[in-house]
Amino acid sequence: MPRPTAAQFAYGSATVVVTTLALLLLFRTESGIGVAAVGTTALALGLLVAVRLPLPRHRGAEGAGQTSTARAAARTHHALEGIGDRERIPAGRSSAADEHSLRR
Repeated sequence: MPRPTAAQFAYGSATVVVTTLALLLLFRTESGIGVAAVGTTALALGLLVAVRLPLPRHRGAEGAGQTSTARAAARTHHALEGIGDRERIPAGRSSAADEHSLRR
């Protein structure tokens, strides 16, 4: 399960506080059962608001419709395509460096 964002915490908490105050003022309840019902209702509504918030989307200049995972996979694919096409260039090592150490 993904971790909640700061916006989810903020909107959920604000919803709980505002809903609790509004329901307590609206129903003018003073009994313990009424206050518990108002608190439960406010918590449920705050949870619903926090869960229903859209997830943030990070869009860059390239591939605005793709997810970051899809963009990373595309970059990797393009990078790997060209590997087999290139000629092998010697790295400047001597032939002795390629031999096993016991053969020297």
